[in-house]
Amino acid sequence: MEKKVSLRERLFVSTTADDCREEARRFRLGLEIAEFCWAQRIDRDREENIDRVKRLSEGIPLGWFHAPFAELAPCAIDPRARLLAAERYRQSIGIALELGIKRLVIHGGFIPEVYFPEYYVEQSILFWKEFLASAPEDITIALENVMEPSPETLVSIVGGVGDPRIGLCFDVGHANCSVSSVPPIDWIGPMAPYLFHVHLHNNAGGRDLHSPLGEGNIPIERIIDIVAALRPEATFTVENIHCGPSIEWLADKGYLEK
Repeated sequence: MEKKVSLRERLFVSTTADDCREEARRFRLGLEIAEFCWAQRIDRDREENIDRVKRLSEGIPLGWFHAPFAELAPCAIDPRARLLAAERYRQSIGIALELGIKRLVIHGGFIPEVYFPEYYVEQSILFWKEFLASAPEDITIALENVMEPSPETLVSIVGGVGDPRIGLCFDVGHANCSVSSVPPIDWIGPMAPYLFHVHLHNNAGGRDLHSPLGEGNIPIERIIDIVAALRPEATFTVENIHCGPSIEWLADKGYLEK
């Protein structure tokens, strides 16, 4: 088998997986905290939820924090909606820092047929410049593609903001869904100059299923190898409901040692 680059030092498991703690400990991986993707957990029983994450992650490195995303759009037309997005992101930074995490994944917020791409880019640049002006100097934000049809808008946003604290998270599965007009492989090159992080999951095109890495038509091996070559400092997170099969797949392919 062709020798693969080791991902052990830069691979995380999302806490969306019911077996995230078991697999992270078994392969000595880190965690991406997704508990607060649901904003209710910020408003309701916040301290209990933080304590629960601390218990879940005891003895396991924490690498990334996934911010809430539902109904949040930095380019929102309604100014109050923008204020809500900024508030949730500030709250996310506060919780992340309390957990000892300085890297956050935040959805770009594009909605097809609602925002023109040019508007999305222009207004997102304004939002992030204003937001980062008062954000901690030592944080990192990676904007994730969800419903963007191609990489150009997110690349233009990060380039236009021009702040080293903000870059990109390439979600491989989202780039293979019906909203994407560009094959996943072809997202990597344009994103590479700003690429901080990659979300790994699979599907057969069409729907966003977050399937195991070995189930679907995405060329996961090629994607990992290209990212590793173009952006060797990039990190990865496996995003499944049950991550064991994906971790085993990565080990079988030579990216992890069993």
